[in-house]
Amino acid sequence: MNDQTSNKYLCMLRSESGGCEKPSPSEMEAMYARFADWQQKYADNILDMGGKLSQQGAVVRHDAVADGPFVEIKEILGGYMMLSAASLEEAIAVIQASPMVANPGTSIEIREISTQ
Repeated sequence: MNDQTSNKYLCMLRSESGGCEKPSPSEMEAMYARFADWQQKYADNILDMGGKLSQQGAVVRHDAVADGPFVEIKEILGGYMMLSAASLEEAIAVIQASPMVANPGTSIEIREISTQ
């Protein structure tokens, strides 16, 4: 991919709050294999695999700092990654091919990082 025609995108993994069933060891193995295949196929697009976000954090405003994230939110921001793609449509295609969005209750928000 030509870097001059590529844009950068921040992808934020969101999941619905609440309990979920833990996958069996064989299900986890299959999931990791699908994930590794996806990473290899889209290696040119993946700039930074990011990581899982801690449950601890803070919200900073001009006049205060509050503990966060807040449990009353419906969705939890659980992780992030950075992509390179020629367009939002290409970034969407990369994420749609990811096994991460196959999980019910999971979504990924994609935002272009502006250079201006």
